Amino acid sequence: MQKYAAQSKLIAKEPPPHSEVIAPGFHTRKALNLVDRGGKIIRDLIYTNFFVGGAGAWNREDIKSIDQSLSKAMSDQGLNNVLLQYFRGARNITSTFRPSSILPDAPPQTISQPEVEDLLRTLHGTGKLGGFDFGNTLFNFMLPRGTVLTIDDGSGDRGPDRPAKSRRAPVEEEASSLEGLGGFHGSVHIGQLTLYYAVGVFSEGNNGIVAFDKPWKNVVATFYHELVEARTDADVEDNQVAWVNNESPSEEIGDIPMTLAGGNLGKVMKEVALADGTGSVPIQLMWSNAVGGPEGPISQPH
Repeated sequence: MQKYAAQSKLIAKEPPPHSEVIAPGFHTRKALNLVDRGGKIIRDLIYTNFFVGGAGAWNREDIKSIDQSLSKAMSDQGLNNVLLQYFRGARNITSTFRPSSILPDAPPQTISQPEVEDLLRTLHGTGKLGGFDFGNTLFNFMLPRGTVLTIDDGSGDRGPDRPAKSRRAPVEEEASSLEGLGGFHGSVHIGQLTLYYAVGVFSEGNNGIVAFDKPWKNVVATFYHELVEARTDADVEDNQVAWVNNESPSEEIGDIPMTLAGGNLGKVMKEVALADGTGSVPIQLMWSNAVGGPEGPISQPH
């Protein structure tokens, strides 16, 4: 996640209605604000986690920590209060976690975007996705330790139905997780049906985006990023965008903070206290138009 410009001055006539404002280390940059292009958003999100690579590739405690922390982050009122400004007047948004599954095949050394999408098609074709409301569901593919993620198959030919990802990122704009790619979200068409997915690496060492003291925390923060982007810009793969900014290439809600943070990931990758007082979760701060920058949990919606 990298490069940017465009700054505007912060002129506050009155203090905001709550104490939480722009994250420390950032200046207000309203010129980078997201613009609603009218594409699909997902107010009531459903998601499930598929752990790739078989049971032997995963520590059970890591799976438990990922499932629990991501679910708490996605349903946290303080974090969702920041997001409500993007849901076209909705007074509430919800997130429902459906129990995770471990996929049985051996852990791949590498996996490309076409291979991830083929895996999703296979799961659908074999009836493994029954009972889901596809229009509101995101299928998360959690890659095991050591698996390298790439955007395409290396041929450079994405075809007419596979637009280049250079319009997104920084987390999505690198070609490989060995070059800083943490994950991405997208969609697959099967007849008239659209399936939404996200994929992310087990970030540690030189693979993926390492910001926390334990790899499972990096996984949670990556998928928080992808889930929030997917629900605020579901059909980006089809160039039917919802909330993106006016930069070229345009950026989504999670991309702008990562771009501005540059190499200082600690400015936006943080463990934040849950509103219900049950502890903290590792997340990435999202962009808030209301403050013109990344914003942490807030007590009331804007």
